Amino acid sequence: MGALKSGAGLVTVATPASCLATVAAMAPEYMTEPLSDTKNGTLASAALEAVLELHHDVIACGPGLGRDAQVGSFVRALVERATVPLVLDADALTVLAEDPSALVGTEERDVIITPHPGEMARLVGSSVEDVQANRIEVAASYAAARRLYVVLKGHRTIIATPDGHIFINPTGNPGMATGGTGDLLTGMIGAWLAQLLDAEAACRLAVFLHGAAGDLAEISVGQVAMTATDLLAHLPKALGRLIRKEADTD
Repeated sequence: MGALKSGAGLVTVATPASCLATVAAMAPEYMTEPLSDTKNGTLASAALEAVLELHHDVIACGPGLGRDAQVGSFVRALVERATVPLVLDADALTVLAEDPSALVGTEERDVIITPHPGEMARLVGSSVEDVQANRIEVAASYAAARRLYVVLKGHRTIIATPDGHIFINPTGNPGMATGGTGDLLTGMIGAWLAQLLDAEAACRLAVFLHGAAGDLAEISVGQVAMTATDLLAHLPKALGRLIRKEADTD
């Protein structure tokens, strides 16, 4: 839904076959694709071929994926074989932390990762405290070493690019520290990447709008009661305000 509210023309949710009916019933706006799953209902490594055969401009992977061995095999193979840009978050980053050497971008194919401090700590083999004490340095060094884009979430989310650019986002508030808001950002980045064809610009725009929607949700429902759904509901207004501001400066 974050992708659709950010302008993606067509979104397909590829999900284990045993989950498809539930996922499809949640909203009529996106397509669904059943994938091979294990007896536990998690993604099977054999699902990769079906994902690669789908028509897509960007693949976002991670939220709700699970963490068993076959998921790890799937994600590592996806990073190795996908030819379109990737946005990786949540469980995709957790399973890759077991072998982070597989997590690299190339000149031909951008990779964007969106870790929270805990996920970043697992990727670099450090502690959350160390990551939080050195947020800019950790994000910048990882982006340069792995040739990818790092969106290190948290207070003043940091965007680090492979060529050494650093951006610190001014929008957002503590009420956004609730389940699902990071997953929403993953969809938003994927949508803007598909439209702008520029990973740096997609990260900057999505992160800014994500925080701006959170600030509008704070005014509406407050920080304590805020949920990811509230943030989603305020995305159109956040985007509209930005468009009007840009028009006023022309």
